[in-house]
Order: sequence, then C-alpha cells, then structure tokens
Amino acid sequence: MSLGEILTVVLTVLFGAILQGSVGFGMGLLASPILILIDPRFVPGPILLSTTVLTVLLVYRERTAIDFHGIQWAMVGRLVGTLAASALLIIVSADQLVLLIGVFILSGVGMSLSGLRFDPIRPVLVVAGMLSGLLGTIASVGGPPMALVYQHAAGARIRSTMSGFFLLGTILSVGALWYVGRFGAYEIQLTLVMLPSVLVGFALSKWTAVYVDGGYVRPAVLSVAAGAGLLVIIRQFI
Repeated sequence: MSLGEILTVVLTVLFGAILQGSVGFGMGLLASPILILIDPRFVPGPILLSTTVLTVLLVYRERTAIDFHGIQWAMVGRLVGTLAASALLIIVSADQLVLLIGVFILSGVGMSLSGLRFDPIRPVLVVAGMLSGLLGTIASVGGPPMALVYQHAAGARIRSTMSGFFLLGTILSVGALWYVGRFGAYEIQLTLVMLPSVLVGFALSKWTAVYVDGGYVRPAVLSVAAGAGLLVIIRQFI
C-alpha cells in the first residue's frame, strides 16, 4: 500500500471505531466499502478480527447493561447464518463476492433506514442473528439486523448487548473464514495495520458516546456507506 492508502485506512478505521464505540455498531458498515477499494482482502477477515478487539473493550466498559437473554438467542441464529455464509464463500468467485458485498452493504443500510420496529423476543432475535451472521461473515456489516431490534433501547444497552453478540459472532465468523481458506497470514498483517486506530477510536468514544445516543450521527454514516456500496457495485461493471 502507498502512504496515501495507509493514511486512508488509518482514518477510516479510526472513525469507524469511534462510531461503533458510540452507538454499538458502524465499524464494518463504514469501513468495509472504503477499505475494499484499497485491498479487497480487508473484507471480511481483517475487519472482523479488528472488530473483535474493539468489542472486547466495549463489553468490559459497559458490562453492567448487557442483555444476556438477547445474546443467547441471537447467537443461535448467528451460527446458522455463519454456516450459510461459509458455504457461499466456497462457491462464489472473487468478483462475484465483491459484487455481493456491495449489495449486502446496501441491504444493511436499507434495513437500518426502514423504520421497522421489532421487539427483542425469541423469534425476532434468532432471525436477526441469522441475518447478522450472513452479512457479517461475507461483508463485515453484521450490525444493522441487530441494531433494528435494539434501536429503541437505551444507548448503554445497545452498545453492550451488540458488543457481546459481536464478540461471540465475530470469533465464529473468523474461524469459518480460516476453515474455508479466506483468512491467513496476509489478513493478519492487514489487521495489524488497523489495530492502532481501533484502540485510539475506542478511547475517544468514551466521550462521543454521550452525544450520539440520540442517533444523530446515523444518517451521515449510512449515507456514506450507501454511496460507497454503490461505488463498489458500479466498479464491477466498468
């Protein structure tokens, strides 16, 4: 990577980590469509692994507000979604995968903007977990399905519960990627490039979380993600 590309990675991951540390999700949604233009192998493995580090820190910071019941049933769905994504990664070519990632990113944005309300009951949690496993393993944007379920909860509950879910889910997804040959030494190197920004973003999110619980930053983040997702798709036809 050139110096300019490294700087883009550093800033993108920094803002993504601040967002996820503030609202409970957003790292993959913001970073994936940008980093994939620099090196497609940033997605999904390195983003998932760096997000694992971030979620460990977030779970510890806001551990008193976690909804363990919700995590339990969402993880049932996550397992199913991850297995389905693993099978898809075996049969889909690299170009098709990039195109699918663009479509999945736009789908995630649409879900977040839909305005639909789903209460965190058992069937809803299982379905949300399944969709999150599929989107998260393929495109590192597993947040929107779970965010829909918890969008009306208090900020601390959203951040802690989604972080606990992501912690377990991303470990599962990274393991699945390693099993199908989509995560190795090169992906670990890319992860190491991202980690300093993850740690700084987490530290800064302690202060920004106070101001974003009302969701004011979401429209801007989703607009950027949607635009980048479209760019990824268009690029495959140029």
